[in-house]
Amino acid sequence: QVQLEESGGGLVQAGGSLRLSCTASGRTFSRCTVGWFRRAPGAEREFVAGINRSGGSTYYADSVKGRFTISRDNAKNTVYLQMNSLKPEDTAVYYCAAAPSDYLTAYVPSSSDQYNYWGQGTQVTVSS
Repeated sequence: QVQLEESGGGLVQAGGSLRLSCTASGRTFSRCTVGWFRRAPGAEREFVAGINRSGGSTYYADSVKGRFTISRDNAKNTVYLQMNSLKPEDTAVYYCAAAPSDYLTAYVPSSSDQYNYWGQGTQVTVSS
């Protein structure tokens, strides 16, 4: 079982930066692929970025590519999402999610139904 907790959200002006953290309890977190998703008001939940268990493979949605960076520190059971050049359309509740995976896989799923564990979310608001 893995429990996830997001932190680092807040209010920022357009062009600013935030770093989100996803901290997990449980020894199996290092064996999980981790993804960040977001849900804007009135919109469907969408994939933002993901990272495989070793940290060697990452995948980004086109809308954030070049602006967001996902990374992980397995010793700290934490995955980060560095968000730069933020835009008002990045405003959403951001969720991290984890899925147990094989060590050798570089595949990072972007579909939410492939993730087993979810955090409660953290609000990110970008003002114009």
